[in-house]
Amino acid sequence: MSAEDPRVGLVVTHRRYVPYSHAHYAGNLVDGAYSLGLFGDVATEVCIRTDGDEGLFASYSDVQFRAPVRAGDVLEVSAEVVAVGRRSRTLEMRAVVVARGRPDRSASAAELLEEPVVATTATGVVVVPKSGTD
Repeated sequence: MSAEDPRVGLVVTHRRYVPYSHAHYAGNLVDGAYSLGLFGDVATEVCIRTDGDEGLFASYSDVQFRAPVRAGDVLEVSAEVVAVGRRSRTLEMRAVVVARGRPDRSASAAELLEEPVVATTATGVVVVPKSGTD
């Protein structure tokens, strides 16, 4: 299919609070797999919106862990359809920290970030079942 496919440019965005139960490392750091799991969630919604099916992840490429994700963060995770094949959809994904816990102030303090921080980026390919017309 061509770049003129109406599915190209579709963006799905989720927001998720990162619970302290997911901290694995000193400084309440969360492992990189946490962002990848969230990418799977937005990719699933992309497939539902574009094809009426949850689809399956086929691959990730160019995964970049650009900044730490910590327990207490609020992540905005998005996937944009950048290419459409017969059964494949190529997605550009980003996980951005938009709010962060501030345990230095108090146990429950948090703040919105003036400048959101891009934590993780990736390109992924999902596949959907053949349609009845394929």
